Amino acid sequence: MKCFHFSDKEKNEEPKTTKSISVRSSTSVSNSMSAEHDMRRSGSEFNSQSQNVSDFSTESSTKNSFAALSQRQSNLREFSFSELRTATKNFSRSLMIGEGGFGGVYRGVTRSTDDPHKKIDIAVKQLSRRGLQGHKEWVTEVNVLGVVEHPNLVKLVGYCAEDDERGIQRLLIYEYMPNRSVQDHLSSRFQTTLPWATRVKIAQDAARGLAYLHEGIDFQIIFRDFKSSNILLDEHWNAKLSDFGLARLGPSDGLSHVSTAVVGTIGYAAPEYIQTGRLTAKSDVWSYGVFLYELITGRHPLDRNRPKGEQKLLEWVRPHISDIKKFRLILDPRLEGKYSLKSAHKLAAVANKCLARQAKLRPKMSEVLEMVDRIVEAADMALLV
Repeated sequence: MKCFHFSDKEKNEEPKTTKSISVRSSTSVSNSMSAEHDMRRSGSEFNSQSQNVSDFSTESSTKNSFAALSQRQSNLREFSFSELRTATKNFSRSLMIGEGGFGGVYRGVTRSTDDPHKKIDIAVKQLSRRGLQGHKEWVTEVNVLGVVEHPNLVKLVGYCAEDDERGIQRLLIYEYMPNRSVQDHLSSRFQTTLPWATRVKIAQDAARGLAYLHEGIDFQIIFRDFKSSNILLDEHWNAKLSDFGLARLGPSDGLSHVSTAVVGTIGYAAPEYIQTGRLTAKSDVWSYGVFLYELITGRHPLDRNRPKGEQKLLEWVRPHISDIKKFRLILDPRLEGKYSLKSAHKLAAVANKCLARQAKLRPKMSEVLEMVDRIVEAADMALLV
């Protein structure tokens, strides 16, 4: 899933509609679309053993996954396709801010429903009719983001669902996030990199978002595709989780896991999930641990352009963890020494807990958040001394 960027969004001139968005709203469409293959095999694990992973194109539990959420009230605005065409200047290539298997993402401008005189920036994600990200993911995003809201989740403003002589039109409209994704800023393509204090704040924001999904509502959501390109930054550099197309509800009472197709992104997926297809919230915890090392090192989880011994991030960092002198060697050189070695080492310790080989030994995200909060507090106190 290619990342897309957003920031402040809201609604249109017409009155805000409060609707319950249901999977049944477009079952005829789902039957006509082939199952998607955004199932990327993970090859980067903490013990670095490569796995043979079969990619599946269907989910065993799709029908029950988010059906319950579709009955909850949501405040999403329903846009017409013509409105979105106007907002994006007929989906001008000059306004495209992202592109992937799902189609394109465009920056747009529309009017707030609260104040018709106020214009707001939006990001419009258009589903390609032959896109790899399919109708099922569109429905999942609408059902999930239509009923959950948190400062560290990208806000879904509304959606568009039209079938006419032009064909199937499925779009999602988000708040526009002007500072792009964390992955973008860790890339060498950017002249400036994220300061260390911002990275620690991003780690805290991301943990807060995941903890909310896992434990902060009356049902559990497993993100299942947690990665740096799905963490977007608003105008104040607050981090928000985005792209919920692969999310799944957690296991029902009495069950230990959800059995699903193996999907995700290379380098982030938990080893037990790759091997068995058994999904739990601890799968997200593993991905979060990988992400922490990404923040620390500035490296991707898997980078084929690096020397052979450095291609898999978790393999490369392992010999450097226990020795503080060696640990300095894995800190992102783009930071130019402007970091707190103490907080970086503490953050690595949190990552190691998240990367426990046995899922049951990994902490819950609420516990992870507490650990990261303490690191942030200690850093703040050090500045006051």
